[in-house]
Amino acid sequence: MIKLIGMMDSPYVRRVAVSLELYGVAFESQPLSVFSTFEEFSRINPAVKAPTLVLENGTRLMDSSLILNYFEAQAAPERRLLPVTPDALANDLQTLGFILAAAEKAVQNVYEHNLRPAEKQHNPWIERITVQLLAACREWNALLEARPENAVADQVAVTSTVIWTFIQSMIPHVVNAGDFKKIQAVADVFENQAAFKKYPFS
Repeated sequence: MIKLIGMMDSPYVRRVAVSLELYGVAFESQPLSVFSTFEEFSRINPAVKAPTLVLENGTRLMDSSLILNYFEAQAAPERRLLPVTPDALANDLQTLGFILAAAEKAVQNVYEHNLRPAEKQHNPWIERITVQLLAACREWNALLEARPENAVADQVAVTSTVIWTFIQSMIPHVVNAGDFKKIQAVADVFENQAAFKKYPFS
């Protein structure tokens, strides 16, 4: 069986898990940490990168977007999470780009505050990544406002929801939910759906 390696407190691991559920792909979740189970993880993937997905033939895929590209290419039309027409696809990829940019800066923010000793923190760097994070969130929120309402999960909905839940769980003091009402509204809708409840942030 396909194995997904990584913890559900990673928005990237959770993004893959929820997407695989929506694709109808059976997999085994193997919740290894890149920190506390580093050695065990390294025996599967020496780069110790989460998510790592191991196919049944032993091929290892890394990076949530690359993993999802693989499954999107094989998905039946009714299971696809991205549009196929060029303009619609470009619009979704634009939105995903800003969401993933926000995710990257949010993870950096968490690492700076939770892993780096206070005496080694560089405030200008923290200020810079925070500016980038908030700018990405503003674009993300505006792009969601421009999208038609849809209660059926697609890749924008999946990625938006799991990244926002991560941000609000880890750094709500940095990103005020009240400033990004559309992102919050989307997360409220989809976190109540079965695929998201099956793989909760934890």
